[in-house]
Amino acid sequence: MKAILTRTIALGALAGSLAVPHAAVLAQDTDPQSAATDLDEQLEEGYPIVVTAQGRTQELTDVPVAVNVVSSEELRNSGTSDIRELNQVAPSLLVSSTGNEANGSARIRGIGTVGDNPGLESSVAVFVDGVYRSRSGNALSELGPIDRVEVLRGPQGTLGGRNSSAGLINIYTAPPEFEFGGYGAFTYGNYNAIKVEGGINAPLGDTVAARLDGVYFTRDGFYNDVINDVRVNDRDRYLVRGQLLFEPSDMISARLTADYSKKDEACCAATFVQPDFAPLARLSDDFPPRDGRAPFDYPGGPTPALTSTSNPIIPVLLGLGQDPRALTQDTFNRDIYMTPGRSFAGETEDYGVGLEVNWDLGGASLTSITGYREYSNTQASDTDYTQVDILYRAPGDNAGAREFETFTQELRLQGEAFDGRLDWLVGAYYANEQLELRDNLRFGSQYGRYAACRLAVLAGVPGDTSAAGCLSAGTRAFLADNPFTVAVDPAFGALTPVVIGAFDRLDQISDLGNAGGGGFNQSSENFAVFTHNIFEITDRLDLTLGLRYTNETKSIDASFSNDNTVCPAQQAALSPFLGASPALDPLLGGFITLSCLFNSTSELDGQSINDTRDEDALTGTAVLSYKPTPRSLVYASYSRGYKAGGYNLDTSALKSPVPTFASLGGAQALASDLQFDEETVNAYEIGGKIDGRDWTFTMAGFHQEFSNFQLNTFNGLFFVVQNINGCSNLVGGPDSDSDASSTTGSCAADDVGPGVTATGVEMELSLRPARFLNATMGITYSETKFEEDLVGSDSGAPLTDALRLLPGDNLSNAPEVTATASVSYTPPIGDSGLTGLFYLNTRMTGDYNTGSDLLYGKEQDGFILVNGRVGVRGPDDKWALEFWAQNIFNQDYTQVAFNTPLVAPQQTYSAYLAEPRTYGVTVRAGF
Repeated sequence: MKAILTRTIALGALAGSLAVPHAAVLAQDTDPQSAATDLDEQLEEGYPIVVTAQGRTQELTDVPVAVNVVSSEELRNSGTSDIRELNQVAPSLLVSSTGNEANGSARIRGIGTVGDNPGLESSVAVFVDGVYRSRSGNALSELGPIDRVEVLRGPQGTLGGRNSSAGLINIYTAPPEFEFGGYGAFTYGNYNAIKVEGGINAPLGDTVAARLDGVYFTRDGFYNDVINDVRVNDRDRYLVRGQLLFEPSDMISARLTADYSKKDEACCAATFVQPDFAPLARLSDDFPPRDGRAPFDYPGGPTPALTSTSNPIIPVLLGLGQDPRALTQDTFNRDIYMTPGRSFAGETEDYGVGLEVNWDLGGASLTSITGYREYSNTQASDTDYTQVDILYRAPGDNAGAREFETFTQELRLQGEAFDGRLDWLVGAYYANEQLELRDNLRFGSQYGRYAACRLAVLAGVPGDTSAAGCLSAGTRAFLADNPFTVAVDPAFGALTPVVIGAFDRLDQISDLGNAGGGGFNQSSENFAVFTHNIFEITDRLDLTLGLRYTNETKSIDASFSNDNTVCPAQQAALSPFLGASPALDPLLGGFITLSCLFNSTSELDGQSINDTRDEDALTGTAVLSYKPTPRSLVYASYSRGYKAGGYNLDTSALKSPVPTFASLGGAQALASDLQFDEETVNAYEIGGKIDGRDWTFTMAGFHQEFSNFQLNTFNGLFFVVQNINGCSNLVGGPDSDSDASSTTGSCAADDVGPGVTATGVEMELSLRPARFLNATMGITYSETKFEEDLVGSDSGAPLTDALRLLPGDNLSNAPEVTATASVSYTPPIGDSGLTGLFYLNTRMTGDYNTGSDLLYGKEQDGFILVNGRVGVRGPDDKWALEFWAQNIFNQDYTQVAFNTPLVAPQQTYSAYLAEPRTYGVTVRAGF
């Protein structure tokens, strides 16, 4: 068993994502003692590359799966400390984070789960030491020493673990060893970055080894909050991980891991997007509006240019105290102007235990992986990202709080039959997740005045930001007896007192909203059985068949606490007049909407809802692979993937309280509005691999069709979670002819089909052209797009108008072309035993849109990122001095651009910026 573990750990280079100048690369029958052999000698001897992507220790050219494996050396050279840095070494992968450190989003081949809603699980599953992390954001923390990372592309599930519809990321931490040793490292960089790492490994007898690792990292923030004189997006985090390895015999091995990490950081600020940021913001013959509207048009709204004063909402912000510098500075100027006293303070705790047991039963081997994890995050915010106090979360235990408790158990039994012709694997998986979500989102002290002025602007009424209800005395007199309103509708005169009263009530909303009590509690239970079998038809031809049955049950229990009494008062006063004056209905409805935004109403105070959904899925894979030579492989595969449905855990997803909740049967009657359906995919792939003595080449072509694609978007007022499907015969709405209508069409259920497709090719090359020199190159072309005609459910319901730009366009954060490359040179320095290090990696990304609704102001031009590291290392790597830089050329780009909350319908956008250039020095020592 010890030999098996050693071979599993000692992974080498693979698929253009790997350069391992100091790692051992072992064949299955290699003596583990050869792990100390110099890599050059290994390659000269022609040892094949070994991977574990199929739950088995296999040579690279035996694995008919598209996979990147990134070694510990590559991770160290690239400066990877969490999964976001994997972008630089895996071209088909993109990991980003947005408004909260808990909101990481991973995409493979352009497919991923977007947004900040914890009710959606990730299309790309993340595992650390075989234990599932229930959301991608749970892995956005220091990882400590890593042995390797495997990135599997395409649907997964028949090999074990949790289902995933787009792929998975397997992270394997450095395990205990039966040799005494230790290490330490100190890093100092710009922004006052300090990182301290250390660890010790020790055998505790002949059968037990222990390992303890720790990391502490602190750094100033990239944003300067000018108003509150604080730095935002800082780092203050640490990790402690302890492990025990128990090997009482060659037949059994057990590894126990326990870890605790904490972050106490201010996250995540955003800046205003300027008109020159997005290419489609510049009207020209090259970039005409696709559907005939001006590029910043929004359904039902005007078409001003972002932060220009011609945008009618900008003078309102300025009148309420917004510093004009925030609206005129460059998009990538990291000075921010927040509400005085507001904070982005957040705290994250993540801890758990995992136990992996491997038992050789003679004719078969049994693997058991047990995991228990707890994760909690709170995040305060100045939620409107302006200096005006419109919307906020105060620091505390209820500040956008999310807490996960997850128990997982996986069992796999693997063996051979028919004289080794059949390599079989069967298993079962169980997961129980308890999710609690609490929030204290409240309207700020200036919300009422801002909302009143906003409606005045839309209604063409002169507004005065210094006056109650935004109406000056002169305006009130004018409205009382002036024919201005009569020209709109004769009935307006009689309704003038009603309208003025609505302005005044709206103005009273100040520090009201979620009172911090109640919240969503979701319970999820997942059970699956699976099998993955490799049939050796001939010595060169294999057939792989896998099948998985999954049952998923989710239930929610939610209660609400809210002190916004203005909402029901506005409903009571205005509802009787709705329909009396069609020209005024939008204005009257606007008063109610802005008074009750996010379903913030005291009518919900003390109410509760509960609901349950249950689903089953049968998924699987079939692969036919052929080895023309012992070191090459070609294959063709089909996979059916699945991701569970669930609940939109956002109160605003309940139907708008117009009419009131009571008239709709109470909140419980609307519980089903929160549901969204499971996501499925049919994936087809052909590929080939060649493993030469000094080079490795892989290539894969793929086509994936997603049905009920789960899309989460924020439209500036609330979150929308919708299933996206295509339609072969759309009725009553726009289609590929780019109809300028703002309505969307419906579809007969029989005509509904996949709504998202991903088609492309991946090529990766790893070269060793000379001794001590490694080079890698990878390129992914993926056309990941929506179908021309879309509907919002598998029953054919119309797509929400907020998503009207989706049909026929590429998905957000899905560039068509992405390329990565790296070079590593580690020559000896004379006869001193010293070695040099020169390392460079780069990622080139084509144009893409960063917003899930694809509005034009969210376009991102293509860019190139370059990271580098140079240094000198002592004999046998006992010490090292390294100088490094990330984003060497200080490339400006955004992770996500979004509709500025409560400002977006007048087309102001904000953006979460990516990190600027960082650089520093690292000193390492070990024994």
